[in-house]
Amino acid sequence: MSTSTDIPAFNTDELDFDDFQFDESTNENLDMSHSIPERDLSFFKNIPVTVTLEVASKDIALGDLMKAGEGSVIELDKLNGEPLDVKVNGSLMGHAEVVVVNEKYGLRLIDVVDSALDSAIQ
Repeated sequence: MSTSTDIPAFNTDELDFDDFQFDESTNENLDMSHSIPERDLSFFKNIPVTVTLEVASKDIALGDLMKAGEGSVIELDKLNGEPLDVKVNGSLMGHAEVVVVNEKYGLRLIDVVDSALDSAIQ
């Protein structure tokens, strides 16, 4: 046998926001017209991220993919010579081309998507 305590249900009809009184200092704190001082963002420079160079992609039905085997060709959505997508943690940062530096692959940024920089700064 279990014992339960009766907890009264919360009734939203009992709320009356007209009863709340705000003093002037509360309104001053909500004023966003003044400039906010810049923050030191150097902390974020040491956070690791994953940079991915995506050649191309293709949406394909799982059944069609299951039929693929050695030697199968799946046509992708980019043309030869078209810039490749650079993604940071899965989000598009910009476009690049592949280069070779000291016998390793690298990328040369062609353009950077403005929204990627804007969201990183804010």
